[in-house]
Amino acid sequence: MIEFAIKLVLAHILGDFLFQPDQWVAEKRKNKYRSASLYKHLAVHAAALLILLQFNLTYWKGFLILLCSHYVIDLLKLLLERKMHRGWLFILDQVAHLLMIAAVVYFYHPFSLEFNWIFSPEILLVLTCIVMATTVSAILMRMLMSRWILPEDQPEDSLPLAGKYIGMLERLLVFAFIALGQWAAIGWLIAAKSILRFSDLSRAKDRKLTEYVLIGTLLSFSLAISIGILYNFLKYKV
Repeated sequence: MIEFAIKLVLAHILGDFLFQPDQWVAEKRKNKYRSASLYKHLAVHAAALLILLQFNLTYWKGFLILLCSHYVIDLLKLLLERKMHRGWLFILDQVAHLLMIAAVVYFYHPFSLEFNWIFSPEILLVLTCIVMATTVSAILMRMLMSRWILPEDQPEDSLPLAGKYIGMLERLLVFAFIALGQWAAIGWLIAAKSILRFSDLSRAKDRKLTEYVLIGTLLSFSLAISIGILYNFLKYKV
């Protein structure tokens, strides 16, 4: 079953990402169901499926189901592009394709899904630490850093909420490194961030900005490291 599922997913990845030029995507958006690129795209998917399934006629029903459903899903996506945000539409499109793949896998190899593992103490501990390292820490950071305001920094000078999401990803990586026992990787992350912020920190005349960046960075890393240490301590207790 696993091998069959991997082949179907790989065929989808090859057809939807690797072998779909940007020109095809643009032409599909323009001409919708009249687009020749839409049918070229389906042909690539068909070829990928046939090759990965080694032309095994046992799976002909699944082949047709995936090909037809792919056409319908892609066509719906093209028709809804003016009504929905492209980002959300892309996610829904990929979820729909994966659900169809799961349905075909189930058709040939029935399987059962168990969700009890989600409520195991180990998983709940990981989820709690992830929320603490991202959302909770972001709120705490905002509260602690609110006492310092840099008047020269205007909201329009940066992407909306960019700092928040950068900090969340940063702390999530630090937590993951500690959970995996890769403490040395944290040094790599600090070095990478220092290089990216070099243009800001090199503004020697702006001592306030330098201090602000350093305080924020050290505070963010301290929170993430504390959460990681707490996780390593508690994971042997649950």
